[in-house]
Amino acid sequence: MPENAAHELMLFGLSFNMETLKMTWMVMVVVVILSIAATRSLKLVPAGLQNVFEMIITGLNDQISANLGKRGAMFAPFLISLFLFLLISNWWGLIPGMESPTNTLNTNLGLALLVVAMLHILGLYYKGTKYIKSFFEPFAPFVIIKLIEEIAKPITLAFRLFGNILAGELLIHILPTLLPNIIAEVIPGVVWLAFSLFVGAIQAFVFTMLSTSYLAEGVVEEEE
Repeated sequence: MPENAAHELMLFGLSFNMETLKMTWMVMVVVVILSIAATRSLKLVPAGLQNVFEMIITGLNDQISANLGKRGAMFAPFLISLFLFLLISNWWGLIPGMESPTNTLNTNLGLALLVVAMLHILGLYYKGTKYIKSFFEPFAPFVIIKLIEEIAKPITLAFRLFGNILAGELLIHILPTLLPNIIAEVIPGVVWLAFSLFVGAIQAFVFTMLSTSYLAEGVVEEEE
């Protein structure tokens, strides 16, 4: 039996990768624990984990408000939670014996489809027929281009994250076999690890900001 098949569960004709699901749940637990630890004993002058979380939340809130306007506060919890999940997921594979949930296309595509589904549901809720008409503007044939754009949104979101995280994890394992012993001990252990942490954070931020800009299409009124 192939190694991947040993981690798969068939249910109602669908295949579930149990290893990915396990890693995903582990990441979610870590996010919850870190969130509780950062907010358990709040101080007027933040320090340690509280300070880190406040910096993240403040920075993301500014970006979310700039994109979503008056409705930014409503969607900030979802978008900040999305960022934290992606951030820890992207870094998870750097821990020996662990794999990043985001190095699997299914995870990324699922998140991307969720964001695009929210966009269309919110667009119909807040704008009604105006949202539908926007697909046919400025001319009716433009609906074809708009539909292609909507199909491309989840695909580009998912593949960008998948490619970067998977490539980072593979290079950490491959570099030691390609470099001289002395260099191999330094680059994968320090330089490449630091670079992977940086890329993981950037990719989480990019995914979250693109998701924010997509949601803005459905929730921001033209006068805003």
